[in-house]
Amino acid sequence: MLMKTTVLDGFTIRGTDGELGTIDQFYFDDETWAIRWAVVQTGGWLGSRNVLISPRSFLPPDWQAKALDVSLTKEQVKNSPDIDTHQPVSRQHEAQFLGYYGYPTYWGGGYAAGLSFPPLPPPNPPVHKPATEQDTHLRSTKTVTGYSIQALDGEIGHLDGFLLDDQTWAIRFLEVATRNWWPGKKVLVSPGWVERVSWEKSKVYAGLSREAIQTAPEYAESMPITRAYETQLYAHYGRQAYWLSESETQNKSTAGTAR
Repeated sequence: MLMKTTVLDGFTIRGTDGELGTIDQFYFDDETWAIRWAVVQTGGWLGSRNVLISPRSFLPPDWQAKALDVSLTKEQVKNSPDIDTHQPVSRQHEAQFLGYYGYPTYWGGGYAAGLSFPPLPPPNPPVHKPATEQDTHLRSTKTVTGYSIQALDGEIGHLDGFLLDDQTWAIRFLEVATRNWWPGKKVLVSPGWVERVSWEKSKVYAGLSREAIQTAPEYAESMPITRAYETQLYAHYGRQAYWLSESETQNKSTAGTAR
């Protein structure tokens, strides 16, 4: 199911032995646009400390209770590395968290489109691994929301939100509000069509024309994102749909393994 990341804001995170806190925001990988961490406000039981929890530990959301179960204990979260959410999260910080929870690193070719596997069982004891990879940063969904959208031929609106897939935790679409130029319209753009992001200028550069974005099928938050709508959207932009691309990649991988 596709949904806005803000739908999960305030959701209770439930560990295997009690509540851990509530979701505040997400960090995504600025190369693949996959959700890598949820920032969880722990509340009084842990001195209102913020912690990072990986989608690898997520179980299916409990929509009725507005809760997300995770395969972690309160003790595991309590002993996790400290994080300052007011500062960029570096690869070194991520390596500390991944090592602590016993998860492999994803950079260098791992899980580029988010998660394609069920959640793992509770993590292993701490494993400390040196981080020698380039010190690149994750990006906060809260921080990037509001960035200007720059088309090939000029500016057109701003980034108003993110739509993620709750099965793979990949960001599938960016919600673009074009009301800066034309009143009231919102459209969706795939992050795969983003050429670059300027963190200094707070601007997202899309490899699309202003006309293509403006004339795209309108998006309303009240409507569900159906496969028919997605098909119409990709046909409008003249691009291959992500589910076809991912299927081709999977088939090639399977064929390569079979050899």
